[in-house]
Amino acid sequence: MNRSDEAASQGAPRPGETGSKSLYYAQRICSLGDEPECDGRSLVTTSHEVIRHWATRRNAAPATVIGTEYGDEPGVLRLDFDAASPNLRHVDWREWLAIFDQRELAFLYQENRSDGSRSDFFRICGPRTP
Repeated sequence: MNRSDEAASQGAPRPGETGSKSLYYAQRICSLGDEPECDGRSLVTTSHEVIRHWATRRNAAPATVIGTEYGDEPGVLRLDFDAASPNLRHVDWREWLAIFDQRELAFLYQENRSDGSRSDFFRICGPRTP
């Protein structure tokens, strides 16, 4: 495996692509069977199954940020933990994931903190996320 293939398999952008340093160093997760290399490791996926599974285990619902709409298009994507935020509008998973794919986003997240406790950290990254 050459260096660019190895980087791509780890979630990094290929040469010539833009992307965040966080995405570059994150471990790519492609399916529910993939395991983090260690606790505290940043993970990245575009897998609908992985995203829904992670969110469901944390009681997080798909949502958009109210006031960030683009005309008729939903705005910024978020996950709402325990229906706690009045600034979010809940959408169904089908709509949320369609927007996620249309915008070519990636889901950066952690399963566990470095101490082994559950992490709720996530970030939705676009192709030009710093």
